[in-house]
Amino acid sequence: MQSGTPATSPTAPIPRTWWIALLVAVTFFMENLDATVIATAMPQMARDFSVSAVDMNVGITAFLLAVAVFIPLSGWLADRFGERRIFASAIVLFTLASLLCGLSTSLPMFTFSRVLQGIGGALMVPVGRLLVLRVTEKQDLVRMIALITWPGLIAPVLGPPLGGLIVTVGHWPWIFWLNIPLGIAALICTFWLIPKGERGQPRPFDLAGFLLTAIACAALIAGLESLGQSHLLAGTALLLLGSLSAWLAWRHARRATAPMLPLDALSISSFRSTLQGGSLFRAAINAIPFLLPLMFQVSFGLSAMEAGILVLWVFAGNLAMKPFTTAVMRRWGFRQVLLVNGVISTAAIAVCAFITPALPYPLLALVLFIGGLSRSMQFTCYNSLGFADVPRPQMSAASTLFSMFFQFSMSAGIAFAALALRASMSLQTHSQPLPVDFSWAFIAVSLLSLLALLDNLRLKAGTGEHVLQRQP
Repeated sequence: MQSGTPATSPTAPIPRTWWIALLVAVTFFMENLDATVIATAMPQMARDFSVSAVDMNVGITAFLLAVAVFIPLSGWLADRFGERRIFASAIVLFTLASLLCGLSTSLPMFTFSRVLQGIGGALMVPVGRLLVLRVTEKQDLVRMIALITWPGLIAPVLGPPLGGLIVTVGHWPWIFWLNIPLGIAALICTFWLIPKGERGQPRPFDLAGFLLTAIACAALIAGLESLGQSHLLAGTALLLLGSLSAWLAWRHARRATAPMLPLDALSISSFRSTLQGGSLFRAAINAIPFLLPLMFQVSFGLSAMEAGILVLWVFAGNLAMKPFTTAVMRRWGFRQVLLVNGVISTAAIAVCAFITPALPYPLLALVLFIGGLSRSMQFTCYNSLGFADVPRPQMSAASTLFSMFFQFSMSAGIAFAALALRASMSLQTHSQPLPVDFSWAFIAVSLLSLLALLDNLRLKAGTGEHVLQRQP
């Protein structure tokens, strides 16, 4: 494959690398959106399937588990069969599964379709990121990562209100059928933009490594989901199983001659930091789209649509920051941005603990907007730093590891927020969450962000800055 595209003048055509990154960003958006968009559509879907709304949670869980189980396989498949072939196949599977989701007439059929959709997403995201990393020169890495980062920021915030809008003006199948034209267009662009390239060195299939890693990922995600739904015994048991399987998988990967998931990238301090502190931060920010709509509806008495509109101020902050993220990182470097902006992010989350129904709307919007600004900056900074020092031969395994930790942090953030909320309710004997319970939950989540900030202190000055082309 071509290693990159040279810089062009302002009047030159947009380099192919940019188009590939944009294509991958669109597929990321599809996958991230479908992980959250059905939350507000579940009551209508439950009526059509003749089940309770609570039973519809299996659709979300099935998707997350399928993604968790098959992400470890993505790197091996890309090396064995070629990145373009696997990426295109993942788009086809995800699109067909979206069609089946919309055509579902029962909960079992819908769950099966969501599993297929999750498998497609599990292959689409890490392999898509790998495609971008393969064709991008190090000096262009920050701009390309910034381009493919926005789906992970926008989709969790945009998903619930978009789902609510679709079921309000239309019918729930359109939530999934919107993926069909996007998927077809993405497939055409894949064959048009991405060269075949050479396959990597095929490795033997590490069955033991795959099973251990898959069990670890599935058990950890399922355990977090169970804890989030107050199934403490089952959740704890699953987390213990997942932790044991993860330790065995790590031990196996260290000893195997051709492991399913090589761990060499973990020796790189910048990459390791994005998995440690970065995961804590991503868990914190993924808790916010869960807590805010719930607080606005349950404690403030707002409708789902009104709550969704308020949360869109976070989305507005995300978008407003995007044009400036690269310039900020180039001006001050990764470590300084992560530290200073980490303080702002932590404070923005903590301030949510003091939001009350009496707070003037402009001030509330400003708080959410600033939170969106800092969220966007920190998210992009972590994602860019993660691959700054990773050599090309390790990109495949690094992309897979990054996707695994990303998926885990999403579930961990929601589960942690739900546990904090229920703990406050239990301690204060509240049958329904009151504003004070949400306040304690926001404070607890801000501590996650603070822990990430402390992890950033261990970064050495100048880490990863060779990809920034910093301004003097």
